[in-house]
Amino acid sequence: MKIGVMGGTFDPIHIGHLLLGQFAYEMFDLDEVWFLPNANPPHKDTDIDRNSLSHRIEMVRIAIDGIPHFKLSMHEADGKDHSYTYQTLEEFKAEYPDNEFYFILGADSLFSIEEWKYFEKIFPNCVILAAMRDDKDVSDMEQQIAYLQEKYQARIQLLAAPLLEISSTTIRNRAARKLSVHYMVPDLVAEYIEENQLYLDRP
Repeated sequence: MKIGVMGGTFDPIHIGHLLLGQFAYEMFDLDEVWFLPNANPPHKDTDIDRNSLSHRIEMVRIAIDGIPHFKLSMHEADGKDHSYTYQTLEEFKAEYPDNEFYFILGADSLFSIEEWKYFEKIFPNCVILAAMRDDKDVSDMEQQIAYLQEKYQARIQLLAAPLLEISSTTIRNRAARKLSVHYMVPDLVAEYIEENQLYLDRP
């Protein structure tokens, strides 16, 4: 099987995440796209907030419910330590040796991937799908791809998907002010945020 992998805090998951997964699924003829909520991402200093994690997981579950090729993976959410991409992909390859994995990331991550922990170990275990953005010239991305391919034998493809100026930060800030987050997240996720009064403790 060809499996797309999309990790993130998903705090909350939004329409941009879902569109990226859908375009990857269609463009690269994937069988499934796995959404992996991070329990304790390495770029954050705080310990795991289990209550927040349970809400983030439930919002992903709600968002992808009824979409047969979208799956929720608890692989990173179940761990207590920091989640590192290279470890996740190594473990996936060991557990599912017959699958081919396609790791979906944004343009900014493509340019910063050499700062990731043991990033060289990512490349043998997946094809990277790098989403294009308007603020990153395609020629710049092609040069970065050529550089990573030559230096690390990385397998990288450009992923053409709609650029939506939606961020989880914007959604949290709006929810904190009791403003509507409809149209930025699926309706059921918007209702979940409202019913559980999420993000109201933000300054």
